[in-house]
Amino acid sequence: MLWNIISAVAIAYVVIVALLFLFQSRLIYYPQIGREVAITPQAYGLGYESVSIRTEDGETLHAWWVPAPGGEAAARGIILFFHGNAGNISHRLDYLLMFSRLGYATLIVDYRGYGRSSGAPSEQGTYRDALAAWQWLTQTRGAVPQDIVVAGESLGGAVASWLAVNHAPRALLLMSAFTSVPDLAAQIYPFVPARLISRFSYDNLSNIPRIKSPLLIAHSRDDGIVPFAHGQALFAAAAGPREFLEMRGGHNEAFVFTREEWKNAVALFLERYAPGDK
Repeated sequence: MLWNIISAVAIAYVVIVALLFLFQSRLIYYPQIGREVAITPQAYGLGYESVSIRTEDGETLHAWWVPAPGGEAAARGIILFFHGNAGNISHRLDYLLMFSRLGYATLIVDYRGYGRSSGAPSEQGTYRDALAAWQWLTQTRGAVPQDIVVAGESLGGAVASWLAVNHAPRALLLMSAFTSVPDLAAQIYPFVPARLISRFSYDNLSNIPRIKSPLLIAHSRDDGIVPFAHGQALFAAAAGPREFLEMRGGHNEAFVFTREEWKNAVALFLERYAPGDK
């Protein structure tokens, strides 16, 4: 009888591990949450251009280009923004409004499979999406890297740090970022060998020491999805100029609860590391 129970538990455990291995992409990407783009920057009084960006492997990404107030000549720089693993660009209008008020233009892009972008998400796919967005700014719009600030929240932080390793931007902003997917998975699923079965990396911790651009990390002690220790570990690993901003509130609310502190910290950080000559 006892052996039967042990066998049943063992089989169930193996099945759970197998399912996590096979379907882990569904635990990382949530493009189906709010797939429809129901609101645009115009709702916040922001002018914008709807942009289609082609990736090197043939996907078409939907993005918004939001010019700075006063036009290109008045812009303090450009923010290239990568969002988290759920929703789409229409759920990040608060960021667009903040960056606009700070005098920056913004390019915000939906990964493949998100919003109106074609394809299905994957780790290498999101990196190709980031590269395509960078090339659109530098080649199509003629922006110089010294004017581009790369920013990413949560999953987008890993996409942003990968891009900053391969193309040095003026600065890098990371919000609620994790050290790596295996690290985070091991904490969320301590009952399975998460590090062994993970098919995703998104390794911020390996990227950060290789980034020479000034880095601002913002994280909340109240973050219930990505523990505060992840932000601390990333900050400790940074080799270049770096600053840390402690936020308040949960993973999805911290930048609302600390809106003024966040805006002021970003403004001061970007001003401190503004290029000398344009």
